Amino acid sequence: MSGIGPERTATLAAKVEAFVRDTVIPYERDPRRDHHGAPTEELVEELKEKARAAGVLTPHILPDGSHLTQRETAVVLTASGLSPLGPLACNTAAPDEGNMYLLGKVGSPDIQARFLKPLVEGRARSAFFMTEPDGGAGSDPSMMQTRCHQDGNHWVINGRKTFITGAQGAKVGIIMAKSDDGACMFLTDLPHPAIRIDRVPNTIDNSMPGGHATITIDNLRVPADQMLGNSGEGFQYAQVRLSPARLSHCMRWRGACIRAHEIAMDYANRRMAFGKTLIDHEGVGFMLAENMIDLKQSELMIDWCASVLDGGSLGTAESSMAKVAVSEALMRVADRCVQVMGGMGVTADTIVEQVFREIRAFRIYDGPTEVHKWSLAKKIKRDWKAAQAGSGVA
Repeated sequence: MSGIGPERTATLAAKVEAFVRDTVIPYERDPRRDHHGAPTEELVEELKEKARAAGVLTPHILPDGSHLTQRETAVVLTASGLSPLGPLACNTAAPDEGNMYLLGKVGSPDIQARFLKPLVEGRARSAFFMTEPDGGAGSDPSMMQTRCHQDGNHWVINGRKTFITGAQGAKVGIIMAKSDDGACMFLTDLPHPAIRIDRVPNTIDNSMPGGHATITIDNLRVPADQMLGNSGEGFQYAQVRLSPARLSHCMRWRGACIRAHEIAMDYANRRMAFGKTLIDHEGVGFMLAENMIDLKQSELMIDWCASVLDGGSLGTAESSMAKVAVSEALMRVADRCVQVMGGMGVTADTIVEQVFREIRAFRIYDGPTEVHKWSLAKKIKRDWKAAQAGSGVA
């Protein structure tokens, strides 16, 4: 990946940051929210229009359709994450960012024109239908129960999905189902009469419009040319999306924690207790110092993993390591910010309380910490066995 170089990246990131700080942050108190506090479509569209006018809509994808390198993307997406509304305004939010990356890499020209173009232009949202209820696919995608079979020049899909982020209000759906050959991946227009939203539960996080829906797919007919690749290749294409999507979560939420740290730091330097400012109390000052350390370690972990992906590797193990390290570090940051601010930290008067909730959910998104550690332990065992075999040790 060639990218745009460090100077242009810094300029672009500064432009995104200025837009988020000057234009987006004032919207954080906008009352246009849905039943559990997520921004409404009206609010998101208004923010996108402002981003479009400011020249920062979908900043990680260049006018010719090429993508910034992962290292460049990290700088830009971190800037967009300084407000929970920033990724929505700049069109860098999940799941759209990961879906755009996938379709840009493996979509046919027809699929890109029909499904990718409106996403890049910010005229549509998307949803990725993978996780299932009732013992189906989740952290273990091999448990997939949604089935598909070919019927003439169409595929017919039946099954249930759950925790499908942004499904309500989405216009593009990427659906994973299982044929006799293995996993398959399909594109479809939304809404669709064969796809029913059963419920949208209230969740600990509420930064994403559309929530996390439970879905029933009832005899959905998809034209054969809307399958990505061939029957049985679905997991192969999912791998293309996997590591960059994990890493982009880390980028955006690091931006949110930078902002939370700024708010807590300002509070600690202004608030008086026991004859001096909070920052001068060692217990508080040390928490903020630890935040600095965790934020810097997160930045370096993201940059390291991004460089691996930019080198052409799938980066499966590296992205697992980064996701664990960054999500756990950012959880510590968010928790300390709440603690430093005391009673103010648990109110909605600042975004610190929301960032804490969002980061708690992030520790589960794209694989819980424990699943990534389990996967890394399996790699350690495989590598050890390979080394033993190579050395001739029985």
